[in-house]
This record gives sequence, structure tokens and C-alpha cells, in this order.
Amino acid sequence: MTDVTKPALLPDNPRFSSGPCAKRQGWNLTDFNTDLLGRSHRSKPGKARLKQAIEDTRAVLGIPDDYLIGIVPASDTGAVEMAMWSLLGERGVDMVYWESFGKGWVGDVKNQLKLDDVRVLDAAYGELPDLASVDFSRDVVFTWNGTTSGVRVPNGDWIDGDRTGLTICDATSAAFAQDLSWDKLDVTTYSWQKVLGGEAAHGMLVLSPRAVARLESYTPAWPLPKIFRLTNGGKLIKGIFEGATINTPSMLAVEDYMGALEWVKSLGGLSSVMARADDNANAIADWVAKTEWIDFLCVDAALRSNTSVCLKITDPEIAAMDTKDQWAFVKKMAALLENENAAYDLGAYKDAPPGLRLWAGGTIERTNLEALFPWLDWAFNTVKTELS
Repeated sequence: MTDVTKPALLPDNPRFSSGPCAKRQGWNLTDFNTDLLGRSHRSKPGKARLKQAIEDTRAVLGIPDDYLIGIVPASDTGAVEMAMWSLLGERGVDMVYWESFGKGWVGDVKNQLKLDDVRVLDAAYGELPDLASVDFSRDVVFTWNGTTSGVRVPNGDWIDGDRTGLTICDATSAAFAQDLSWDKLDVTTYSWQKVLGGEAAHGMLVLSPRAVARLESYTPAWPLPKIFRLTNGGKLIKGIFEGATINTPSMLAVEDYMGALEWVKSLGGLSSVMARADDNANAIADWVAKTEWIDFLCVDAALRSNTSVCLKITDPEIAAMDTKDQWAFVKKMAALLENENAAYDLGAYKDAPPGLRLWAGGTIERTNLEALFPWLDWAFNTVKTELS
């Protein structure tokens, strides 16, 4: 008989969402400096604080000194859209995707910008496209880590160091967890609410000198909304990259971001927080290896994400169900876990294959994952028993 005994130990923190992600252990709102709340972000201390956030970002991530870093509106989505609307169209573009957000960028380029010379290289969920076929004489848009598929590029070796086109990289669930090859990236974007567990609505835009040169030498054929404009009169608006943001930022969210950067420093820097994600992903791998009903969506271990870990149910009875019934099964599991306060927001992304998705970024404690695994087994066995 299947054991449906409820586990005794709950995770200390049941938040395993892939965005917004769990706060770091010890996070407390009362630790925030609130002196700038209610003041203009354009005030001298306001701009100084935003500039400090930019400088700390550079230091923690090891971003080259000649790259520019800006705080922009609308999270990672806003940063990616700003880059595509401002930079694409000068030449053909290769759109590389293997999950839903990358697919969304393809739709925007084809249906909104309506570019003529667009080549799409894609792969099914759990796989990676043929990166060797990417043409770097063209612009290239890709995600470093597929948040909804659990598949990441292994490194930056596949990117041509002598490229003539630009690389535009959505790194929102990779920054602070995976080793980004800055010399291979011309535009890099991410958001605060992923690996750092910060607040949402703000994005980061990192530009190489090559990207800046494109901005100052090329004018898109389409009108640009004010919120996307990075140049004025053919010259870069440098203030954006010195603390003068395009629109009003939340200074409370800025303090949260600054606190997260300080937390990374306290751990020992970038390598330490990356190691935490690796350790968490290894804990999940150990559990999967000894659990018969579950497996990774990504077959190739070298390509598996160490942040957004996507899993599929392989139990023969459940795997034989149609997609609708598999989703119903997963939703029942997720509801059981949430009702017990064992885990929140574990279902796979809505456009992905039915399954589970566990966030393993650095703000997650391995002990909480280890406490979660028996609950996952319990939820699976409970729902399957109900089908009998």
C-alpha cells in the first residue's frame, strides 16, 4: 500500500516561487533606510543613492568598467523591450528561444516591430537549439536561462568574440546565479525579484561600448515611446546610467535591492551566492535520483538550470494522461501543499508542459528544500491514491 503519512517537519519558509522569489533568510522590512521615502528621486541624495546602486551592481557582478548600467522601468520585460525597440532593425536578427519568454520576444519582433529579416532558432521545452548555427554577423536575442523550461546555455563559449552584430541577453533568472560572459554580451537585462529576491517593477539594463555605438549611430524606423528612449539628438542620455532614471523608481524597492547586494557581499561575493544555487540544485538532483515518479524536464544535466528547476511527472499512470488531466493532477498537488503551508507556487508555468517548478536560487535555504521533499512525495501519493 502507498504510504500517505503526512510528514512532521515543515520548511521554515514555504516560498519556492520562481518570481517574485523568496527573500533571503533574516530579511526584515524594519532594516530599511527610509530617509528618502517621500523625497524626489531627482534630489541630490536620491540620485546619489541610485548611482550607488549602480556602482554596487558593477562591483558585485564584476561588470567591466566601460559598460554602462541603468535602472529602468517595467522589470526585466521593460529592459528587454527597451533594448529591442532601440537597437534592432539595423541588420537581420537571429531570435533564439526554448521557452515561453524567449518566444514572447520573437512575437514582439515579428508582430510589433515587424522586422523583415528575422531568423528563428527554437527548441522544445527541455532542450536547447543548435547554438552552432547562430549567425553572429546578425544581431542575436536570447535568454541565458530559460525560466519556464529549466534549460540554460552552458557558458558563453558559443558566442563569437569577433561578432559584428549585437548580442541581447535576457539574463533575469541567471544573474547572480550563473557565470555571465560579459565580453560576449552587448546588452544584458535582469530584474531584482529573481535571484536576489528583491521587489518587482524595476529592471537593469547593461550596455557594452558596442551597444552604445549602435545607439548613437542608428535611428529606428519606428517611433519610440518616451519610456524606451535612450538617446536624445543622436547622443546617449548618460543620466540614465548615472542615477537619473527614466521614470520614478520606488526608493523603498531600491533599498531592498541595496540590502540584497550587501547580503551577497556578506556571503563572500558573487561566487558564494552562485555556489548556494548550485548546492540547492544538487539537493534537488539527489532527491530526483532516488524518486521514481519525478524527473527533470531537461534531460542533459549540463544544461539544467540551477535556479528555475523544472520537473515532469514520469509515473506511468500519470504520464499516460492527456495534458488537461496532468495539469489537474499537478494543481491538486500544489493546492494540498499550499493548504499545509508546506510550499507555495510550485506549478509549472502555464505555457510549459505540466509539472512542477522549484526555485533554487541563492535566497533559498537547502534545509528548506530538504524539508520539502517528503511533502512532495506525500502530495503525489495522496493525489494518486484519490484516483484509485
